[in-house]
Amino acid sequence: MNKILTLIVALTVATLSAKAQESNAETKHEIAVGIGAYSNSQWIDDLETVTTTLSGVTLGKDSYSGPFSVEYFYHPKSWLGVGGVFVYGHHTQDFYLAGLKQGKVNDSYVTLMPAAKFDWLRKRHFGMYSKLAAGFTLRRETAKPSNQNMSDASESAMHFNWQASLLGIEAGSSVLRGFVEVGVGEQGVALAGVRFKF
Repeated sequence: MNKILTLIVALTVATLSAKAQESNAETKHEIAVGIGAYSNSQWIDDLETVTTTLSGVTLGKDSYSGPFSVEYFYHPKSWLGVGGVFVYGHHTQDFYLAGLKQGKVNDSYVTLMPAAKFDWLRKRHFGMYSKLAAGFTLRRETAKPSNQNMSDASESAMHFNWQASLLGIEAGSSVLRGFVEVGVGEQGVALAGVRFKF
């Protein structure tokens, strides 16, 4: 009986020790979700508003949702993460001709970018990093006339896009952290969210 009890205790200690070493090991994977402000697509929309006004059509009551992003990184090295970024944004505006409202314009943006994350300070509860990503955005624009007798008009286009986050700061537990980033690109000039490491 004592031998069985000793064996059970020894196996339990060995299991707990292995789990502790495993939890202290550096994480290899991370998934992040975030929301930003002033993405490349938003800047493009603002420029188009100016050029559209020059053509006689005026735009108003605009609203922009996003950019919302999801990231995944795998760390082959403790300081280097390689992966990808998915970004979604949506923009809506009323359009007018000769001062009369003619309908709405809806733009949606879907972006996929391979990315690299450089962790130049990597502590158990705190980190600082930079991030670079480049890829393509699929933009779909749909004009919805107020006149029910007129059908919607839509067009799609694809263009190059990027994100360069010069400074990112993350803090929290070794598994779950909040983060903020400052940079420029499709995720925005400012970005905040939550990162899960495993």
